[in-house]
Amino acid sequence: MSERDDNPAASGADAPDAFTPEPHDDLEIMTFGCRLNGWESEVMRNHARSAGLSNAILVNTCAVTNEAVRQARQQIRRARRENPDAKIIVTGCAAQVDPDMFAQMDEVDRVIGNDEKLKAETFQPQALLGGTEKVRVNDIMSVRETAGHLVEGMDGRARAYVQVQNGCDHRCTFCIIPYGRGNSRSVPAGEVVDQIKTLVDHGHSEVVLTGVDLTSWGSDLPGEPQLGRLVQAILSQVPDLPRLRLSSIDAIEIDEALFEAVTGEERVAPYLHLSLQAGDDMILKRMKRRHLRDDAIALTARLKAARPDIAFGADLIAGFPTETEAMFQNSLKLVDECELAYLHVFPYSPRPGTPAARMPQLDRSLIKDRANRLREKASEALARHLDSMIGRVEGALMERKGLARAANFAPIRLASDSPPRPGALVNIDVSGHDGRELQGVLTL
Repeated sequence: MSERDDNPAASGADAPDAFTPEPHDDLEIMTFGCRLNGWESEVMRNHARSAGLSNAILVNTCAVTNEAVRQARQQIRRARRENPDAKIIVTGCAAQVDPDMFAQMDEVDRVIGNDEKLKAETFQPQALLGGTEKVRVNDIMSVRETAGHLVEGMDGRARAYVQVQNGCDHRCTFCIIPYGRGNSRSVPAGEVVDQIKTLVDHGHSEVVLTGVDLTSWGSDLPGEPQLGRLVQAILSQVPDLPRLRLSSIDAIEIDEALFEAVTGEERVAPYLHLSLQAGDDMILKRMKRRHLRDDAIALTARLKAARPDIAFGADLIAGFPTETEAMFQNSLKLVDECELAYLHVFPYSPRPGTPAARMPQLDRSLIKDRANRLREKASEALARHLDSMIGRVEGALMERKGLARAANFAPIRLASDSPPRPGALVNIDVSGHDGRELQGVLTL
């Protein structure tokens, strides 16, 4: 699972929402963390509505950083002050990893695990709120299957997300997520294809495949198929799908079928967000990553050669334990060497229970300084990317009034006062940018 940051200048395809209240009558959902958490919040919303759960606040937490946990606890306290009579149910990765911490909060009524939150029966009011048992968290490592759940849209129905995988079998030294998500497990290809057919039939023009460790899809299925096989099955069996997008992927796990689909099929969005984490070989080894810097450079060069319009985003951690200035410079240089356009940048945050937390730590002020320097580099990289698109006509998906997203993930602000509905595919003549967004007008 990749680390995340909500810094606007460093946002990417799988960027998080630090705090997203989603009211519906007297049911509210607060979502922290990654897009997968956002998708799962929609699953919970559907289950809660069907069960008739009311006067409740569901808090879907993130465990990636200490700051994410702090924000969740802060918002729980605020929610209780503003809603003294509501039931507050806490779930998500932070609740899975440390349920007792949330159970000890007077503001919290129930704590449920990541497995429980996706089950319809969990949200029956009597089952959820009856009795005195405050914590209902299963051993996530015992979960062996991931069921497919159909969510017809997020982002105001601009695009749909399909979870095809959950959990992670890798043990990067900085990451707590496997202990919140469990081992890798996949949704069978036929089930994924059927869901996407339904979404296309309901009018969705773009579908995003998402998961905790997306490129490990299939490792637990009969025959151990790889992600490329799933992507090719979707493209061949859902010919009316205009655009398929991939969320964050592990660069070392791109199989040949996936490479061919990304570079040879126009319906696959020309954008990949890569879980790189660092640009120095020694730091990568201490992170227990499975690639070296030359692997990342070679992959992006090969992808660019095969599909010149492709753009890249990446996760980069600043201030990992033992990182020297020379090691940090290697991460800075990687931005140019891989032609990265979007960065998820954030300071290293030690997570209790991870090996990296026991390594020699850097001074927090130094970590913060390096994160800021990486963010400055991110702004330069984004401006360079946007510069390259001026004067082109881009196919884009309308996200909301006045804002579209190009196939290569660039945001485009429209001059038109009456743009098409969210979810519509349009062509836009790009005229300039402000350093963060392209500017353009609709064209035929």
